Amino acid sequence: MKILGISGSLRKGSFNTALLHAAVELAPSGVDLVARTIHGVPLYDADLEAAEGIPEKVQELKDLAISADGLILFTPEYNNSLPGVFKNAIDWMSRPSNDIALVFGAKPIAVLGASPGNFGTILSQNAWLTVLRTLGADPWFGGRLMVSRAGSVFDAEGGIVDDKVKQNLAKFIEGFTAFVADRKKS
Repeated sequence: MKILGISGSLRKGSFNTALLHAAVELAPSGVDLVARTIHGVPLYDADLEAAEGIPEKVQELKDLAISADGLILFTPEYNNSLPGVFKNAIDWMSRPSNDIALVFGAKPIAVLGASPGNFGTILSQNAWLTVLRTLGADPWFGGRLMVSRAGSVFDAEGGIVDDKVKQNLAKFIEGFTAFVADRKKS
């Protein structure tokens, strides 16, 4: 099984990118969790799309999403909502609009995230639901993971130092991959 994980942060020391890398290490046997970030995705511009087509980085993400059995969004939370830069990347991945069904249609998708705040990424995760519904995705509601106070969860190299968070992440990834496996059977 192939799962694409995308970190929606551009920050070098991103908690969400660290969470993604930890998820790769915790993926169950037989699951290839491919880690990517949104670095290199330009701001969406219809004129740029018309003149030059889909940017190379966007096409890479689209191709990976199309070939994946499922998609996990590792989302920061900015100002009580989803990050504009991450939404921008997903907007690009929906271009041209006739590719939406290929990239996202009925695709099992999970959303989780880490934040330095006390509430994790609950509002960002909720904000993604409208987007995922519009794209025709198949969101997984079987588990939630909102890592709060992320500054105390990761060490300087991005490793998880909180055993409970590590256990919760492993449980989340196992639950989502079971959901994807069930979808593949039907």
